[in-house]
Amino acid sequence: MQNSVFKQLEEKIGIQFLDHEILQTVFIHKSYLNEVPRGSIESNERLEFLGDAVLELVVTEFLYKHYPNDEGELTNWRSALVKGTHLAHVAKKLDLGNYLVLSHGEEKSGGRTKNYILANTFEALIGAVYLDHGYEISHKFINKFVLIYLEDILEKGLHIDSKSKLQEIAQERLSCTPIYRLIEENGPDHEKEFKMGVYFGDELIAAGEGSSKQNAEQDAAFKALKAKNWAK
Repeated sequence: MQNSVFKQLEEKIGIQFLDHEILQTVFIHKSYLNEVPRGSIESNERLEFLGDAVLELVVTEFLYKHYPNDEGELTNWRSALVKGTHLAHVAKKLDLGNYLVLSHGEEKSGGRTKNYILANTFEALIGAVYLDHGYEISHKFINKFVLIYLEDILEKGLHIDSKSKLQEIAQERLSCTPIYRLIEENGPDHEKEFKMGVYFGDELIAAGEGSSKQNAEQDAAFKALKAKNWAK
């Protein structure tokens, strides 16, 4: 991948990389390793591991320093900021999917637009920023592209447990308990993507997706709250 391709991304994020090999590794999905000689390149998994830790530390430090709220509330806010769907949203804003290097199979299955792949890639990018420029620049990067959404998250109630909220309102207004059913699952065992439906009786209210059934259920509940105009 040419450095000229990365130039557009570097301009968008406001960071000029010193080591473009690290930046290239950000976008090598592990599926691609099956199509090249063993050991010739590295996937983005280790950078993702590092970026996840840096992200959690920066977000935790920011919330601790700027908000006097109790631990439970800050934990909910942090979870909303670092969850996969939010990171995938940021990744899409940065067009990270355009730079991914995928296997032919992953490419055909729409890997460039899968939320969990995009979220992992964004975490890998954080890891690369940290290695290339250190903690201070990483903090600025996360502040610019992740923490900026905090007020919007709080205003829209995205930090609230959607499943609990949906159950509470459904029981109060309709005297029914939401039921979750698996609609579809795709991908290999180590990288499943689930689609779960939330039902009131036999009526499908909304469907959600996620890298686990629990995440997909949360997504479905959130969409059901919006569909019923119960999100506020």
